[in-house]
Amino acid sequence: MFSSALKSFSSNISSHYQISPEPAFISGPWKVHDGTKKSTGTAASIFIFDRKTIEPRTGGFGRSASASSLKKIHEEVVERLKREVSSLTRLRHPSILQILEPVEETRNGGLMFATEPITASLDGLLKEKDSQEGGGGGGSRPSRYTIESPDGTRRRREVEIDELEIQKGLLQIAKGLEFLHESAGLVHGNLNPEAIYINIKSDWKIAGLSFAGPPDTSTTQSSLPPLALSEVLYQDPRLPPSVQLNIDYTSPDFVMDSNVSPAADLFSLGLIIVALYNSPHISPIQAHSNTSTYKKLLTTPSTTPSQANSFLCTRPIPKDLLNSVLPRLITRRPAQRLNAREFQQSAYFDNILVSTIRFLESLPAKTQNEKSQFMRGLQRVIPEFPPSVLEKKVLGALLEETKDRDLLSPILQNIFHILKKVPNGRRVCPELIIPKLKEIFLATGGKGAAQERDTTRDAGLMVVLENLSVIAENCSGKDFKEDILPLVQLAMDSSTHSLVDAAMKTLPVMLPVLDFSTVKNDIFPPIASTFSKTNSLNIKIRALEAFVVLCGGADDKDVEPVDDLSGIVEDKKKVKKSSPSILDKYTVQEKLVPLLKAIKTKEPGVMMAALAVFRQVGKIVDTDFVALEVLPVLWAFSLGPLLNIQQFEQFMALIKSLSTKVEREQLRKLRELSSREDSSVTRQTTGGALGVSAPSGADDASDDFEQLVLGRKGTGTINGDGGWGSLAAHHTPIKPATQVTSPTFSWSSNVSQPVNRASVGGLSSTGQNSRSITPDSNAGVFPSLEPNRQRSSGTSAFGVLQPQQPQSWNTSQQVNRPSLPQSFGSSPSSSTATNTTSFPSPGGTTLQSGPNYSAFSIPPPPSTQTQYQPKPPSVTQSNPWASSGISNTTAQAAQQPPGQQKGGLDKYASLL
Repeated sequence: MFSSALKSFSSNISSHYQISPEPAFISGPWKVHDGTKKSTGTAASIFIFDRKTIEPRTGGFGRSASASSLKKIHEEVVERLKREVSSLTRLRHPSILQILEPVEETRNGGLMFATEPITASLDGLLKEKDSQEGGGGGGSRPSRYTIESPDGTRRRREVEIDELEIQKGLLQIAKGLEFLHESAGLVHGNLNPEAIYINIKSDWKIAGLSFAGPPDTSTTQSSLPPLALSEVLYQDPRLPPSVQLNIDYTSPDFVMDSNVSPAADLFSLGLIIVALYNSPHISPIQAHSNTSTYKKLLTTPSTTPSQANSFLCTRPIPKDLLNSVLPRLITRRPAQRLNAREFQQSAYFDNILVSTIRFLESLPAKTQNEKSQFMRGLQRVIPEFPPSVLEKKVLGALLEETKDRDLLSPILQNIFHILKKVPNGRRVCPELIIPKLKEIFLATGGKGAAQERDTTRDAGLMVVLENLSVIAENCSGKDFKEDILPLVQLAMDSSTHSLVDAAMKTLPVMLPVLDFSTVKNDIFPPIASTFSKTNSLNIKIRALEAFVVLCGGADDKDVEPVDDLSGIVEDKKKVKKSSPSILDKYTVQEKLVPLLKAIKTKEPGVMMAALAVFRQVGKIVDTDFVALEVLPVLWAFSLGPLLNIQQFEQFMALIKSLSTKVEREQLRKLRELSSREDSSVTRQTTGGALGVSAPSGADDASDDFEQLVLGRKGTGTINGDGGWGSLAAHHTPIKPATQVTSPTFSWSSNVSQPVNRASVGGLSSTGQNSRSITPDSNAGVFPSLEPNRQRSSGTSAFGVLQPQQPQSWNTSQQVNRPSLPQSFGSSPSSSTATNTTSFPSPGGTTLQSGPNYSAFSIPPPPSTQTQYQPKPPSVTQSNPWASSGISNTTAQAAQQPPGQQKGGLDKYASLL
């Protein structure tokens, strides 16, 4: 609704400015809106006067008779407001409200002009203070003044009018009055809180020149007409008070003497001072727009403001004001009053803070030596300032002075000192400080200009690096990455070693703020480049210390990296613990370690700094990389001719630690590999055990076969009178990589069965028959067995089956290598074994070897026991044990009766 009404005020200003639809505040006849210039984005305040506010509200009879006179009065009001803005446009002074766009008439007959951005009028601020204090009955009404917090929420603004604010503001008003009286030759005539505005820098500005004019004693020609007191003192009830003279702040020179002089403005200033300390914040003279009441109040001692009655102020007034200033302002005789210049020199302003502000305001007129001395002493005074004054007044003035490059370093030191103190640092830093830093250091014409050395600029950049932690705490991660990181990179690329050193020192500050990709791509490369190119030992050492931090170490005693870099960090806090590696393992192995290997200097400082890096690298990289890449470099560095004993011992301590780590990891890997490959375990029996290792394939098949035919889980045992238990003590496992022809044992039950050497320990004998030994070239494959209807006179070694075609076997004859049947599927020289064995079950069903052999047993056939002996093999070898290294004597001993072959078997076991 209001936005459509705003269109009725269309003018040149409304087309060039973006104007807020709602007014920020109302001051007198003006509605003040926030605005922004469309072309430049410059902030401004837009003053709008609506003619409807002064239109008559009366009706009925007599309206036509007074319409002409009322219209004339309205025209006079509009002309007076135009004259006010025109006077402000011509007057240029820091204490006079600055006009950006001159006054224009709007479509509906109103007025509009643009000024510098302001936050409130002094009158509005005092009313807000009354509302907060509960005065004036407005304690519960909502505040017209709100501010936006850094998190985006809006809250009620706390109105701060402390003593320093009052002193600073009054001093600025006095300077403005001095300019009007002595330079412009004007008397304000209507100085009151509504005629004083406060800008965004907390400066007090004079406006409201509707009744300004030359003094009666003026001899110079003025562009403004003399003030007609008889007209302006008349209070027309048909007009709002905001467009008429405010009698409550008027001097008796006007009302009683009809005299226009500069002293009248000083009387009004005295009343404003009392209003600042009064409660409610109003003038001690309440005439209610009536000149008769005004005269009556000033003719009665009890109602006349004076030192005797504390100038009718309900609250204490500072002694300097009460005793020496106000008595010479609020006095009946103009000649006894202070002028604007004398007021500024009063004892009330004689303190270090006010003097500092006064010097700061006149800084452009000071000499270079005075400026330098002031900037260096300002740091001692900054803690005594209220935060609001520091933010709005001191900080702004310092930022404007950064164009003086000779004073850049001390100015920036003071700026960062203020940033530590102000509570709104997270708003001030990105809005005011960071843009100024970019303007100073990054706004260069090109690479040539950037590479040109500027000592004053380098000194300022050094201050920025030293205060990087302050910046990081008061800006977001995005702002830091986009605006501050380029400053650090600029310092790293500098030819000034001190700047490079300072830039690398900031690494612990930057890591908590930046994400992993930024650190890897924007931080590590320039440090690595500087490290490889520099000839300075100090820079090399500093770069190595930076590498330590990047690898998760703690280089700085005060600040340590945070524990992760998962994204942009908005709230940065110092973390007092070591962090994991910032760099990933690939970057460390492929980029960092080659840089370290390329170090040529043997200076102890560089060597020890590199040792610290390797200490962190050893925690990140693989053990293989440590063994092949890191340890050789450490040995080379440790043998440097310039290292002392303690330094060498530190190298050795790390070498031993890493070597132990490699050894432990390698042993762990080998044990895991061995546990997977070695599927057979040592067999143990009651009388003794024979444990023989075999190749993994044959071992698995043999073990499965044993479990199948023995009909139980676990390892088989060989019991009997043969003394086999002694073999376990002399057994030496055969390496799995070698395929060895294994002997096979069969008993006198004339069952000849090839047996894997690895499974010998799993065969058992329950009889006392003599045994014969037959070598086997393929331990992993067994011939098919068929059940017989007759049982042997003794139980066979397998305890179950006999071959179908028995052949007599003379145990006294020489043992020869049998010729293997085709079912074995391999030649005697085969080095591999088949893991799967097929044989028929007693019922005629073919059985396949598998994981559950131990659960299967073959019962003996129920036929009559008949002894069968296999057909003797036709082997022409004289010593079938030659390939396995067994002599004829040993082989013959194996054929002896059990009581005579024990010793021979012991010798055999020793050969195995």
